[in-house]
Amino acid sequence: MGKGKLIVLEGIDGSGKSAQYRRLCARMEKDKIAYNHIVFPRYDKESSALIRLYLGGQFGSRPADVNAYAASTFYAVDRYASYHDDWGRIYESGGLILSDRYTTSNAVHQGSKLPDDELPDFFTWLADLEYRKMGLPEPDLVIYLDVDIATSLRRMRARELKNNVTADIHEKDTAYLERCLHTAEMAAAHYGWRRIPFMKDGQEREADEKNAEIYSVILETLRND
Repeated sequence: MGKGKLIVLEGIDGSGKSAQYRRLCARMEKDKIAYNHIVFPRYDKESSALIRLYLGGQFGSRPADVNAYAASTFYAVDRYASYHDDWGRIYESGGLILSDRYTTSNAVHQGSKLPDDELPDFFTWLADLEYRKMGLPEPDLVIYLDVDIATSLRRMRARELKNNVTADIHEKDTAYLERCLHTAEMAAAHYGWRRIPFMKDGQEREADEKNAEIYSVILETLRND
């Protein structure tokens, strides 16, 4: 049996990614599409220990205190462990995997620490590290939820108040988040991600409208098997 399909949903904080991911899972279950879902990082696993230390500020209070290449390896190790102890056999047996974040998040969040002229080399290095040297699957489709910085910040702050949670070092740094948006645009162009805009004609799009567009893109990818 051939290898499966890996579809990734990506977006910075406040893009509505988690909500759209839940909607997609529910829709696939309703339509009886067999799939397996994974979410990164896996904060409850030992393989994410360095990620938790990094985001908690133990290596520095600012994202830039840990360079893009070092921080990327923290997340890559968690993905490597997850593939070998969780979903790898399913994928190798032809299963469909729907992932909330993936290597794509390193491209956005860690790439944002680098100047524009260094990003193509970083994007190439990142793909080589995870997809070739570590042997992790390359996504068949990456859907990027494109949101502006003002909307992102507003939605993040509302989430923090609602859930009574404290922002990590990424979420606290507005300049860093602005840079992430710029880097995400470059990554989307470099890798060929499918972009789904959060706004339309200056107005926030309805969640159902965005979900319908995302779902149609996924079905198109599955039909092209």
